[in-house]
Amino acid sequence: MNQPPKFTQDVRSLRAMPGMRYTPRQGAFGILIKRAFDVCASLFLLLLAAPLFVVIGLLVALDGGPIIYRHARVGKDIRPFDCLKFRTMMLDADGCLQEYLSYHPQAKAEWVRDQKLVFDPRVTPTGKFLRATSLDELPQLINVLRGDMSLVGPRPVTSAELSHYNRHVSEYASVLPGITGLWQVSGRNDLSYERRVELDCEYVRRHTLLMDFKILFRTVGVLLSRRGAR
Repeated sequence: MNQPPKFTQDVRSLRAMPGMRYTPRQGAFGILIKRAFDVCASLFLLLLAAPLFVVIGLLVALDGGPIIYRHARVGKDIRPFDCLKFRTMMLDADGCLQEYLSYHPQAKAEWVRDQKLVFDPRVTPTGKFLRATSLDELPQLINVLRGDMSLVGPRPVTSAELSHYNRHVSEYASVLPGITGLWQVSGRNDLSYERRVELDCEYVRRHTLLMDFKILFRTVGVLLSRRGAR
């Protein structure tokens, strides 16, 4: 995993911050049960979704470029990892974004505030469908098997995004990030980043296995309705 030098430097700085340790309420046994469920469920879902992987892979390949997009994120204990997704953006997406933001100050302000755009010029037609249905995130089941992520938890963030968490960074870093979580079933992209941080912290403080099952159940409804998807 080759991370950019600045990303590596940011991660080292964050890990060196005082007060980075927050003890979640779940004990060692709860962590073990959660991990066992993650492994079994992600294996089952990967087998079930195997035909989708083939079809989506072919559609993405038609756009040219790699099928899987690897994005540098930070997870539990501020450990860096490559978060996997089906590629939904055109090649040279970063250059396209910078050029677009230079001509659209309102979009630039939106990007600085939310790290997302309602209209993102980088997204391909296939990518729009994958994002609307959340199918672009299927490869993250591999992240779950690797132990980078959990099925349920805070959304994985970049080192730069951790500045939004301020004094709550230690809470984010105390658990594995998740494919779905309290933020996703509470409005997703319709919510402000500040509210997202609040929901991530609420999840860490209140977490139980029953809460995970409730979030997974609610996730199905959110995916079917496409509420908050972009």
